[in-house]
Amino acid sequence: MKYIIILGDGMADHPIKKLGNRTPLQAANIPNIDKLAKMGRCGLFQSVPLDMPPGSEVANLAVLGYDVHKVYEGRGVLEGASMGVEIKEGDLAMRCNLICIEDEKIKNHSSGHISTEESHILIDFLNEKLANEIIEFHKGISFRHLLVIKGGNNDLMFTPPHDVPGTRFKDVMIKPTSSNGNETCNLLNDLILKSQELLKDHPVNLKRVAEGKDPANSVWFWSSGYKPSMRTLNDKYGISGAVISAVDIIKGLGVYAGMDVIEVEGATGLTDTNYEGKAQAAVEAIKTHDLVYLHVEATDEAGHAGDVDLKIKALEYLDARVVKYVYEATSNMEEDVTIAVLPDHATPCEIRTHTHDAIPFIIYNPNYEADDIIEYDEESCKNGGFGMIEEDEFITTLLEK
Repeated sequence: MKYIIILGDGMADHPIKKLGNRTPLQAANIPNIDKLAKMGRCGLFQSVPLDMPPGSEVANLAVLGYDVHKVYEGRGVLEGASMGVEIKEGDLAMRCNLICIEDEKIKNHSSGHISTEESHILIDFLNEKLANEIIEFHKGISFRHLLVIKGGNNDLMFTPPHDVPGTRFKDVMIKPTSSNGNETCNLLNDLILKSQELLKDHPVNLKRVAEGKDPANSVWFWSSGYKPSMRTLNDKYGISGAVISAVDIIKGLGVYAGMDVIEVEGATGLTDTNYEGKAQAAVEAIKTHDLVYLHVEATDEAGHAGDVDLKIKALEYLDARVVKYVYEATSNMEEDVTIAVLPDHATPCEIRTHTHDAIPFIIYNPNYEADDIIEYDEESCKNGGFGMIEEDEFITTLLEK
C-alpha cells in the first residue's frame, strides 16, 4: 500500500452569514473531494493540542505523527532547514517577516505579498547594515525569511503578525518571559525599530508605493526555537516519504522527517499556484516513495485575508486541479494507493487567524468499507466512522500501524 496526503492548509472554517451560515467547504463545489468522502471514511482530528499554539508548524508535525510537546521548536528552525541554513547547537532561529506598517499599525503580515526578488534585495540590505558576528538574516521566499542569533535565549513571547492586523505594532512587540530573555528581547526589538528607519526610504519600497503597493517597511520576528530532535519517518514507521509544497516551513519539516523535498515550478503558496504541476509531481513521486505529502497553501492565505470568495475558489481549484487528477491517476496503478484529504488547522475568514478547532478528514483506502458520509465538511465529518482522534492517531490510522 502507498499513501498520498493532500493537505489544504487552513481550509476548515466557521459558518459565515453571507454563505447562509454555511462554511466555505459546505458552499464550495468540490465533487471530487465529496466522492472520496463517499467512498472512504471520515472523522475529526484534534491536530493541535489545546495547550499549544495553533500554528502550521505544530499542526503539520501532528499530522505526520510527531509528539509536538517533545519536538516543537518553532517554525523558524523548520524554515531554516528548507533554506539550507545550518542551525547549530545554541543557535536561536526564528521567522523574520517583512511586514507593512501604516500609521503605526500592522497593516498586513506580508507586505502585500512582496515578490521574492524584491524581498531578497531588502534582506541583503539589512544584512549589510545590521548583521554582525551574533546575528544574520537569511533569505527565504516572498515575505518569509529567517533570523539566526548565536547564543540567543528563547525565554520570549512573540505575537505572529497575521494574528493582529490593525494593531499598534508597539503594543505587540516582543516581551521576555523571564529575566534570562531580557538581552535577546531588547536586541530583537531594537532590530525591528532600526529596520523601520532603514527600509522606509529604500528604493524598492519607494517604487512599490509609487505603484500603489504596500511597502515592506519593517521586519517582524516570531516563532523562535533551537534545532529540533526528530526521528525520520523511516525510523518511526519504516516508510520513505516525499513532500511537495511552496512553503519553507513544510519543506523544512520534510527535511527533518527524512523526506525528499520535490520542487515544482510555479508553486507560489497563493491561489495562482501551479496546482496541476503539484498533482503531477505527487503521482510521479508515489511511484518511488511510500508516502507523499502534498501541501497546498492557498486556502490558508485566503482565510488570513478574510476573503470568503477567494477561499471558495481555492477550494474548488484544489478539488478540480489536484484531487481529481491524483485520484484518477492512482486508481490505475498496480499497487493500491490510499488518499487522505484534510487541512492542518482551521483558518476562519471572519477571524483571519488559526484556531484550535478539530479538523475534518477523509481517508480513502480502496480496501476499506465506506462509512455513511457523502459530503466533506466540518459538520458531516462529525458523524464519520473514525469519530474523533488526536495525537498520532491520524498517521497510525492512515498507515494501519
